[in-house]
Amino acid sequence: MSAPEELRYTEEHEWVATRADDVVRVGITEYAQDQLGDVVFVDLPEAGKSVTAGEPFGEIESTKSVSELFAPVDGEVVAVNDAVADSPELINSDPYGEGWLVEIRVSDPDAPSGLLDADAYNRLTAG
Repeated sequence: MSAPEELRYTEEHEWVATRADDVVRVGITEYAQDQLGDVVFVDLPEAGKSVTAGEPFGEIESTKSVSELFAPVDGEVVAVNDAVADSPELINSDPYGEGWLVEIRVSDPDAPSGLLDADAYNRLTAG
């Protein structure tokens, strides 16, 4: 399972896609959803909530466990994927597409460049 080259990644297994100059889309990686198993519930923040890099911003529950979601960057949540709240299995079936979680207006537009690239993330998950 190889991580898409165009995305950035966290050690907590979240991916970040730049959508506009100051907005990023966030989701969990294929590796993470595979480790979790069948996702049955997701708790996401409301639009307008401020998030801090490295701090929890929500939870994801699977048939195996409950895990916290950690903000990859500082900023403000500007969009929430309501489809995953209604159909959490989208995270399993399409983690890099329809299974995205939130969009964040970043405080520092350069912050995503400090995250792991695909090669570094692939090495992290190869262990």
